[in-house]
Amino acid sequence: MATTVFGEVAAQYDDVRPGYPAEMADALAGYIGGTPEVVAEIGAGTGKGTELFSRLGAPMLCVEPDPRMAEHLRAKFPRAEVVSADFDGWTPARPLPVLAGTLIWHLLDPATRCVRAHAVLAEGGVLALIGRKHSFADDEQRVALDAAFATEHYPVVDRGPEWIVADLRDSGLFDDVRVVRFDSDLALPTEAYLRMVQTFSPFRLRQPDAQERLLGAIRDAVEATGGVVRMRLETTLNLGRRLSLD
Repeated sequence: MATTVFGEVAAQYDDVRPGYPAEMADALAGYIGGTPEVVAEIGAGTGKGTELFSRLGAPMLCVEPDPRMAEHLRAKFPRAEVVSADFDGWTPARPLPVLAGTLIWHLLDPATRCVRAHAVLAEGGVLALIGRKHSFADDEQRVALDAAFATEHYPVVDRGPEWIVADLRDSGLFDDVRVVRFDSDLALPTEAYLRMVQTFSPFRLRQPDAQERLLGAIRDAVEATGGVVRMRLETTLNLGRRLSLD
């Protein structure tokens, strides 16, 4: 399962993945309208999103399917309740006021993810999902890196930065659906970028020999275009309230 491939590189994931601005927590707090009783975070990983959601001042309930990631999470956030479970097989003790997730929505079943989220939320409960699209700021470098990834048939899915909020609207299960964008730039030297690539799920799912070939092709492309990857991070906070179906 794609949601359990990150445990092999848990510490590396925590080290190289960029975090999220405090302003995002402020926007979420304004949408919620107060401090909730609890924030449940699915696919919590090593806590990149937990760092942000903790700013709300509410107790954290973190659901993480990979026990290696969950162990890292417990050490980092000892006050959080960490449950080792997959979202599809987990049922909270009571309906939730806030269900949150970071870079997890694309790993869940498109046919059931909105229904599952709706089912575990309390009446009027808030769904808060962070998405992020990694793109390249330099066109020449983008062409070179696209070609490098293509050497190993690496799947490049361009969903667009606002696909999550579209998914929530199309489901008909959420009201007051909106998206707030927080875009930023990031420059990474060759080896730092390669370490980040090694934490992407399509890379983790490949055989070791294919991983090595891919890293070599990417390294050559970055070095040929200046030795620094100039990335654009298109980050979104996608929000919706549980709509009553009665």
